[in-house]
Amino acid sequence: QVQLVESGGGLVQPGGSLRLSCAASGFTFVSAVMSWYRQAPGKERELVALITPVSGLANYANSVKGRFTISRDNAKNTVYLQMNSLKPEDTAVYYCQARGGDLRIDYWGQGTQVTVSS
Repeated sequence: QVQLVESGGGLVQPGGSLRLSCAASGFTFVSAVMSWYRQAPGKERELVALITPVSGLANYANSVKGRFTISRDNAKNTVYLQMNSLKPEDTAVYYCQARGGDLRIDYWGQGTQVTVSS
């Protein structure tokens, strides 16, 4: 079965960095679009970044451009989100999503909490 397991969240001070990981299994990772979303309390879930399967092209939300970097390691079936210069407004639960390729529906991980606070 498809599984997406996020890790790497935690508490960090403003200006700090975190790297999130999402380990995938149960589907052909190399052919899937992988994305990171986040949801803050009282807000809708929003797309943070995505990376295409073959060319590895990345797209980012305007709010994180220049601070976050999405990458993927197809040999490890893992997608990463490097988050630098974190701000309190980045506080949210971050979710990994897989879609496309041999997947018939979108799949989500369980989420990992990121809290940016002094």
